[in-house]
Amino acid sequence: MNKAFVRESEGEGDEEDDAPAVAALPPGTKNYITDAGHRRLRDELLALLDVERPEVVRTVTWAASNGDRSENADYIYGKRRLREIDRRIRFLTRRLDAAEVVDPSRQENRDRVFFGATVRLLRNDEREETLTIVGVDEVDPASGRISWISPIARALLRASVGERVSLRTPAGVDWIEILEVDYPAPADS
Repeated sequence: MNKAFVRESEGEGDEEDDAPAVAALPPGTKNYITDAGHRRLRDELLALLDVERPEVVRTVTWAASNGDRSENADYIYGKRRLREIDRRIRFLTRRLDAAEVVDPSRQENRDRVFFGATVRLLRNDEREETLTIVGVDEVDPASGRISWISPIARALLRASVGERVSLRTPAGVDWIEILEVDYPAPADS
């Protein structure tokens, strides 16, 4: 078979592989993100472009100059790492281009839950939790940061302090009472 029709390695050239495992946005919705999240993505992109990629290119160039590339681990793994970096750069560039930065501290209706809110809630009259509603690129469940498109965030959106909302889960219906809503000021960097 002609080499033009054969991939060198698995996943190379797949457009679906360009996006890491991040929640996809529903069609027609905007990619809302906080300023801090936008800064983190931009800083990661700049680090890849200015630091990591040039280092890998230097390694690959050096390895290529050593001759036989077929058994040259520095060359083979360097090229693989370069593809991973380029894939991540494409992903970050697209996400940043589509991002709409929202400043939660400017929310006027501060007793209702909207994007960027930190919500203290009581689940099923038993367990108190604190969740912050953020963009899909900022999710960190261990820190209580949930995506605005997650089922619990969608149940909470537009609800007011003191209101009870229901959330359907695989285990049944959870009742959630909103105890407090806060819109923290953005952290300076």
